Amino acid sequence: MLWIKAIHLISVITWFAALFYLPRLFVYHAMAEDEISIERFKIMERKLYRGIMMPSFIITTLMGLWLLQSYAWEVYSSQYWLQLKLLLVVFLIIYHFYCGHLVSVFAIDKNTRSHTFYRWFNEIPVLILIGIIILVVVKPF
Repeated sequence: MLWIKAIHLISVITWFAALFYLPRLFVYHAMAEDEISIERFKIMERKLYRGIMMPSFIITTLMGLWLLQSYAWEVYSSQYWLQLKLLLVVFLIIYHFYCGHLVSVFAIDKNTRSHTFYRWFNEIPVLILIGIIILVVVKPF
């Protein structure tokens, strides 16, 4: 079970690295004005999402579900910290797929949002990560 937990943590870290970096690319892409930069950002965004972010998400989810079922869901289902953590994970998954949508929007040159929007958008996974870490480590309830 420790190997599953280790793989889960490694994939979580990789997933979050991508979740932090992709919206930063959106910031720079929204600011870009020359065709060469715009095309470069499209490639970077696509490769990051498909090559790192999506595989990390899949491994994180599979290992997380494995851990959840192996630690007897009946015991943990009464732990409110876990329920709240799982809710934050659901929000993170929604954020993940919205990022994928934005990759598609940028790919067809249909972005209508400013770099300022993406600067704020980039902070969402930070807040979710802080919440998850506090819930898992402190277990406040």
